[in-house]
Amino acid sequence: MIRVLVVDDDKLVRKGLISAMPWQEFGMQVVGEANNGAKALEFLESQPVDLLLTDLAMPVMSGIELMRTARKHYPHLHMVVLTLHQDFEYIQEALRLGAIDYIAKVQLEKEQFEEVLGRIAGRISEQMPQSRQSQKTFIPDEVNEVYEKGFVLLSLDRESGPNGLHELKLEADDALMEADRSSWIGLPMKGEESRLFETLSEKARTLPASMLLILSDLHGRSWKEIQQWVRAYAEKELFYEYRPDCPIASASMKDGFETYADPDDEQLARVKESWLTSGWFHNDDLYEKLIGDMKSLRLHKSQLLGLLYSLVMEWNRLFAQTPMGKIQRLHAFHSWFQVEQWLGKLRRDIQESTGHASYSQEIRDCITKAVAMVQAEIHRPLTAAQLAQRLNISRSYFSQCFKDIIGKTFNEFSRSVRIEKAKEYLLNTNDTIAWIAEQTGYSDEKYFSRIFRELTGMLPSEYRMTHRKGK
Repeated sequence: MIRVLVVDDDKLVRKGLISAMPWQEFGMQVVGEANNGAKALEFLESQPVDLLLTDLAMPVMSGIELMRTARKHYPHLHMVVLTLHQDFEYIQEALRLGAIDYIAKVQLEKEQFEEVLGRIAGRISEQMPQSRQSQKTFIPDEVNEVYEKGFVLLSLDRESGPNGLHELKLEADDALMEADRSSWIGLPMKGEESRLFETLSEKARTLPASMLLILSDLHGRSWKEIQQWVRAYAEKELFYEYRPDCPIASASMKDGFETYADPDDEQLARVKESWLTSGWFHNDDLYEKLIGDMKSLRLHKSQLLGLLYSLVMEWNRLFAQTPMGKIQRLHAFHSWFQVEQWLGKLRRDIQESTGHASYSQEIRDCITKAVAMVQAEIHRPLTAAQLAQRLNISRSYFSQCFKDIIGKTFNEFSRSVRIEKAKEYLLNTNDTIAWIAEQTGYSDEKYFSRIFRELTGMLPSEYRMTHRKGK
């Protein structure tokens, strides 16, 4: 069955085409409609489509823009242009973008609908590989009475997912069903499973971020149910279950999907707070627990990215002025596995930069608290003696531990943190130098200016003028 998407900003044209054309006679089925190119792309992202019929002149996104984008992301999509006026330039551009035909709307009343669809179907047939032409047609409500199990090839990379899978050479009794553009279901006859399994598992190894799911208990279920189950797995489970070292998994259609409620602000705050202590740097058991706790939240990808971004901001408050330096956040990821890899590398980098594992966890926690105190109370001229007293450690031992773990003396660290904060004020506010000095723990403006020049090579006023000019 050729799945068709009709795109036109005129509702009457869309409805007329959908209702009047003899789609079934040519093995076609309209699976969706859209009133502009942007809506069409949203539909293509969520549903498999074989043939796109699109108007050229539309608001929001024109048909030409839609075709350019669709050609890039859906190379196997066939496209036909609907045009009100036979504008030669537009039609030529559409053909260059891969349109297989164009239909002038004014001719639809004169031409027989059968002729239009017959011409389009013929051109699709010419371009379609033989294996695709003989592919089994799956009627959504029809119940599967033949196949006991299926092999689902899933990809987390929607750009280069298994959209060319229909080109595989299969045995006559095998079948392929597309669940969506990033997942296909291979259906072997009973007793022939090993051959198709080898073919698809080899394909999975060549595709980026892909896995093969052995899915059982398909018998007696409609094709629509099977497709919906696979889509639900891809949406709710794949992100957290995918691992490149275990590219093959098993599941049953009897298995449901646990519904995870979105965590409230209090839960997120607790998870975030637990990652801001220093225990996970060196304590393996605590690190594994925190990883498990974060994974158990089953955050949506956008929520997880937001949590990691906020953690990086807080970690940089701790580490930016240490040998560790500024931590770069994870900009893009397609699976929980990548998040785990990133956190593991970050932990190793922190261990290497702080070193001195000979210090007890209690001492490392104290030094981490001291760093946080300096950041939080930057407006106060805290001294090593004051912090040592608050942490119940002798001053000399505190100073030695601080230098060993952080890599700078307490005074060096404190000054660098205050001057970095002063730079922010100078660039982002119009406040006076005296006010900035006070906000960063210096009661004497002249002393502040001298320290600032020692660390930056220029006076605060010069720094403000120079760097604002450069912006």
